[in-house]
Amino acid sequence: SGTDLADGSCAHPTIPGRVSPLLPANHVTMTKGTGLVHTAPAHGMEDYSVASHHQLPTDCLVDESGYFTEAAGPELKNKNVLEEGNEAVIKMLQAAGSLLKEEKYVHSYPYDWRTKKPMIIRASKQWFVNTADVKAAAQDVLKKVKVIPTSAVNRMLEMLDRRTFWCISRQRCWGVP
Repeated sequence: SGTDLADGSCAHPTIPGRVSPLLPANHVTMTKGTGLVHTAPAHGMEDYSVASHHQLPTDCLVDESGYFTEAAGPELKNKNVLEEGNEAVIKMLQAAGSLLKEEKYVHSYPYDWRTKKPMIIRASKQWFVNTADVKAAAQDVLKKVKVIPTSAVNRMLEMLDRRTFWCISRQRCWGVP
């Protein structure tokens, strides 16, 4: 069972010399696949939580356009993850004798509401600032916004006043739906 494997380790199937820990995770169950899965800390909240709990690195091997980076290795570099990248990984697993079974599977990727194409969740750089200037500027701008109902303005100003950190993100330059 999975509990027999917990806290063990295995050789990474595509990165020579890399050892990967076998870790328990509450989101992995027998009703969702095999009960054993890989963890990609830079590509999902549940995986990130497991990695954080066990102090694992959150390296992201996929760039902003959905292509493997140099860190993924020369065989995968510049290949699209959802296209030729998948095929390359399968061939690498076959060559290493690490592929037990291959079958078509409809993955539950989140889809972009505009393009109707699958999205890859990936970690991105964030900048956190703790300055009175940013807070004051945000409060000044909020005071110029027409808010309905007007009673909500004070609540929002108080929320801004209590905020200690600010995350400036460039992840969604086209806005939100």
